Amino acid sequence: MRAPLFLLIALAAVTAASVEGVAQQPPRDSLRVRDVPRGPIDPRPPTSPDDLRPGVGERFTEPPPTPPMPESLAGAIEPSGEAPLTLAAIEALACANNPTLAQARAQIQGELGKAVQAGLPPNPTARYVAEQIGVGGTAGEWQGLEVSQRIVTARKLELSRAKFLHLTRASEWRALEQEYQVLNDLRMHFWIALGQQQKVTILEDLLKNAEDRVLTARELYNAGQANRADLHDANVLLQTARLNLLLARNTLQQSWWELASLAGLRMRWTPLEGDLEGPVAPIDFEAALERLLAESPQVLAARAKLQADETKVKRETVEPVPDVVVTYGVGRNFEATDTTHNAGLQVELPVFDWNQGTIRQAEADVVRQRAEIDRIELTLQRQLARVYQQYLTAMQNVRSYQEVIVPESRLAYEVLLDAYEEDRVEWPQVLDSQANYFRLKSQYIDHLIAWRSNETLIAGYLLDGGLMPPTGPEPPGHISAVPKPR
Repeated sequence: MRAPLFLLIALAAVTAASVEGVAQQPPRDSLRVRDVPRGPIDPRPPTSPDDLRPGVGERFTEPPPTPPMPESLAGAIEPSGEAPLTLAAIEALACANNPTLAQARAQIQGELGKAVQAGLPPNPTARYVAEQIGVGGTAGEWQGLEVSQRIVTARKLELSRAKFLHLTRASEWRALEQEYQVLNDLRMHFWIALGQQQKVTILEDLLKNAEDRVLTARELYNAGQANRADLHDANVLLQTARLNLLLARNTLQQSWWELASLAGLRMRWTPLEGDLEGPVAPIDFEAALERLLAESPQVLAARAKLQADETKVKRETVEPVPDVVVTYGVGRNFEATDTTHNAGLQVELPVFDWNQGTIRQAEADVVRQRAEIDRIELTLQRQLARVYQQYLTAMQNVRSYQEVIVPESRLAYEVLLDAYEEDRVEWPQVLDSQANYFRLKSQYIDHLIAWRSNETLIAGYLLDGGLMPPTGPEPPGHISAVPKPR
């Protein structure tokens, strides 16, 4: 039985519309990773209710517009126009401009000044003496000049200076600690900013992918192969991609200003130049721990402080040994009409105060400092365990993404692209594979940042905090905080 004439006409119309829709899909000979279809959405008003009538898929229908983003919130940061900065260049700027390094150097000079002051002998004293003025109608029985000098005994000055020289050495280790804090923090923020700079490029590609999805959804909708829900989903993906790109640009701006602050700079964003990837050479935990406990500036500063405390015990032990005060005077005896001299010798007797309380305090400081060294070593061991776990996990991820996940994802995309050129898969499936490839590349950068940052910490003795003030070699309120340190 023959089909009615009106059914044949309708079937011919649907077939023609389908062929037209397929013809409007992107050309197959130009769809590579670097040459994907691109184009913004045409921001025209949404479709009218009349477009919901049957047969709407037979002609092109615009989807609802995507909300535009104000230019003031675009999230882009303007470059300074300078040449790209490398890690070595930023490190040089930080060494010259970071204020905490100047503070650490000043702290060394302060401790050295204590050493100089503690070893200086006391100044002599002079006084004019007039006795019995007016006796017998004379100017006085005796008038003259007396000079006194304290002679420090028991090598007290030498021991005081030795103690502060040990503290100066501790300050030098603290300054090295501060330098590692600045450079480690700077390097970690450099890796973060460099990775964020690369993620912005990847998210720009993801945005183009989302734009292509919108165009593809329109063409499929026009061909009757998609519905309005597909158009709405494509719009959601597009705006999500836009927001992700804005977030990445905002994060890049934040990363740059944090990096510039560590380098002591106040300048607009300058592109960074460097290689986030590198040879993945595993660090042995036992070797890293041994190096950390033997060479850490924190441990070496604590040991120098212990030497100072031990010298302080010797110094406070000899404090009761009395100094000798010698006095000499010369003057005129007006009663005898003759020039005379006098001399004196003064010694303090340590009967009640023989410095017993201060000696006990100094001995307690030695015990405390020995325990402090143990505490620092155990704290470093604990910190290394935490950082090493993060380093090991990041390194394993980097290797997997570098050798398997990213290459396999790219191959999957290329296989689908070739299959699309051979008319064996649909274009939306290629776009899904391409977006997945870009997302995996973005995740790979996150793992690279984590690997580089934790590797920097392990190599730099776990020190960070480039804008924290340098620590002092001893707690405040110590017995050395006197006008004449000892």
